[in-house]
Amino acid sequence: MPVRSAGLLLHRTGADGVEVLLVHPGGPFWARKDAGAWSIPKGEHAEDEEPLVAARREFAEELGLPAPDGQVVDLGSLRQPSGKVVQAYAVEADLDLADFRSNTFELEWPRGSGRVREFPEVDRAAWVSVARARELLLRGQVPFLDVLLERSGPDQP
Repeated sequence: MPVRSAGLLLHRTGADGVEVLLVHPGGPFWARKDAGAWSIPKGEHAEDEEPLVAARREFAEELGLPAPDGQVVDLGSLRQPSGKVVQAYAVEADLDLADFRSNTFELEWPRGSGRVREFPEVDRAAWVSVARARELLLRGQVPFLDVLLERSGPDQP
């Protein structure tokens, strides 16, 4: 059974057209990576947990802000190169990131040093254009952008 994950892809219309909210993973492994390293806010869930409930919970954990209310558009699921299956939902919202604060995790770093350090699960969150999102997103999540544009309706992005 593959690992399952669920996330929310927030979108809004900005100065440069459609923008989406992406997060950059925290910790030492991702510190110097940018293009191809960002993600939609998401996280793993149990087989018996409703994916939308998990997506909203993970959003709150990763951003320290409640997931915005609004019409939810199911973007479907995609198998990632790792084998994980990600279910995504879109919500149109203009979330202010001024109070962004991620939860944290502990990791022995440097590896083998015996020192356990605390890192944010997400070290950055940003609104970016869809074109920029195509560059920043993990490649397995890029197709969600196309589905977003298709399923948001004619009056949406």
